[in-house]
Amino acid sequence: MKVDTFEDKLEESKKILNQLMNPEITLEESIKLYKSGLEQIKSAQKMIEEAKVEIETIEKNSSGS
Repeated sequence: MKVDTFEDKLEESKKILNQLMNPEITLEESIKLYKSGLEQIKSAQKMIEEAKVEIETIEKNSSGS
């Protein structure tokens, strides 16, 4: 299974946003896309938080040396 990068998740979110802007999209499709977009954004936010913790750990370890 392919592991998406942060950049992949942002790109997918942009694609979903563009699809949601289509005036001919049905309500059902809009809801599915909206949910998918939220999942992408939440996942990207989690990646940011994990990176932040990792950076803080690195900084703590390097300043303690």
